[in-house]
Amino acid sequence: MTKKSNILFADDEATFRTIMSNELTRMGYKVTCCPNGAVALKNIQERDFDVVLLDMNMPEMDGIETLKKIKEIETTTEVIILTGKGTIENAVQAIKLGAYDYLTKPCRLSELDALLQRALEKRRLRKENVHLKRLIKEDRELTVMIGNGDAMKLLYKTIDKVAPSDAIVLVQGESGTGKELVANTIHQHSKRASMPFVVVNCATLQETLLESELFGHTKGAFTGATESRMGLFEAADGGTLFLDEIGELTVNTQAKLLRVIQSGETRRIGDNRVVTVDVRIIAATNKNLAVEAKKGSFRDDLYFRLNVIALFLPPLRERKEDIPTLIRHFLAHFCRNKQEKQLLPEALAAMTLYDWPGNVRELENTVERMVVLSEGDTIALEDLPENIRGTSVRFDAAEKSDSSLAGVERRHIMKILQEKQGNKTVAAETLGVSLKTLYNKLKYYRIDN
Repeated sequence: MTKKSNILFADDEATFRTIMSNELTRMGYKVTCCPNGAVALKNIQERDFDVVLLDMNMPEMDGIETLKKIKEIETTTEVIILTGKGTIENAVQAIKLGAYDYLTKPCRLSELDALLQRALEKRRLRKENVHLKRLIKEDRELTVMIGNGDAMKLLYKTIDKVAPSDAIVLVQGESGTGKELVANTIHQHSKRASMPFVVVNCATLQETLLESELFGHTKGAFTGATESRMGLFEAADGGTLFLDEIGELTVNTQAKLLRVIQSGETRRIGDNRVVTVDVRIIAATNKNLAVEAKKGSFRDDLYFRLNVIALFLPPLRERKEDIPTLIRHFLAHFCRNKQEKQLLPEALAAMTLYDWPGNVRELENTVERMVVLSEGDTIALEDLPENIRGTSVRFDAAEKSDSSLAGVERRHIMKILQEKQGNKTVAAETLGVSLKTLYNKLKYYRIDN
C-alpha cells in the first residue's frame, strides 16, 4: 500500500521554494512550503508531516532553533537540514539535536530523493517499532485457519473476495472462535500485507486509557502523561487496525472513532494538530450490534459504518466436523519434540460430542492438558476432563451403528481410501494422521485392508 508522503519545505528564498515545490511534487510528494521557521512551526502544530526539509540560514529563527522546536512538538517527524558549505559544522550540530541528515546546497535532485526515501523508511520503521513494543501479544498457537466443513468453506470464499478491497469488515462470533485470526487472514491477503497489523482489545482498557491508545496523547495531557505518545491509528498508518470487542466501547469513544473513520484524521489527546492516516478497519464483537443499537448502547451511525461487510464465525458446536482436524493440529503442535500421542476413538467421540462453550480456545487448552497429563503414547477417555467425559457413551467396536460418530469416521476413512485408490500412505497424509494410526483405525473398524 503506497500513499503520498507529506513533506514540509521551509526556506526564505521565494524562487528556490517555487523550484523545490515543483520538483518535489513531480517526484510524487505532497508538499507544503513555508518562508520561515515560525510559519513552519505553525504548520507542524496543525498537521502531521513525514519529513521536514529545513534551510539552515533563515532570518529571525534559524534552522537549529526551528529544529529544536519541531522535536518538542513531534519527535517522530524526520528533519533534513539544507545548508551552505560554510555552515557544515552547524549541520553536524543539528544531527546531534535529532536531525536525520543534511545536504549542502546546491544538491542534485536524485540525491535529495534518495535521502528522502531513507528518512521515510526510518519513520515507517519507527512506527512499526512502536507497534511491536506496545502490542507484544502472547504467542497464538493457531496461526492458520483450520476446518473444511461447509461453514468454513463459505467463510474462506468470502475472505478471498473481501481481502483485496479496503472495505470495513465486521467479524461476529462468540469468544474463542478465532475472530482475530480471521482479521489477520484478511490483512495478510490484502494489498496492505507488508504494512502493520495493529490489534487493540476494546474490552481491556478504561475509557481514558483506550482513547490514549487509539489516538495518542501529548506530554502533560493528563496525569501520568510524562511523554508524548503515538496512537494506534498512527502506528497502523498504511496497514490494518483490528478493533476487537468493539461492542464494549463507551458512546463517547464511539463518537470519536466514527469521526476518524469518516475523515481519516485523528488528534492526540491534548493536541490540536491533525494527523491524517490511511488505515483499514476490521472490527469484531461477540455482541449483536444491531440489538445494541436499538437499545441505545451502540451508535446507529457507527454500526451502519462498520457493517459494510459482516462475517459470521460459527461456534465450534455448529461445525463439529472440524473438531477431529483441529485436534490433530493441536496434538501435532503440543507433541513436537515429545513422544507422539494418539487419541483413542472413544476419546475422540467424547470430544466431538462436547459443545465446547469456550470454542477453539477451550479445545486448544484441553488438548495441551491431555498431552501433559496422559501417560504413554495414547490419550484415552479417562484422560479427558470430567465434564467432557460425561458426554461420551461407551460403545463396542463390533456394534457401532452407521449413525454413530465412529460410524461417521469409519465412512470417512473408507471414502478417502477409495479416492486414493487404496494408497494408505497418501490416504494417511490426506487424513492428517500417521500411517501407523491409519493401520490402527483400519484394524479397529475392521476395514478390509
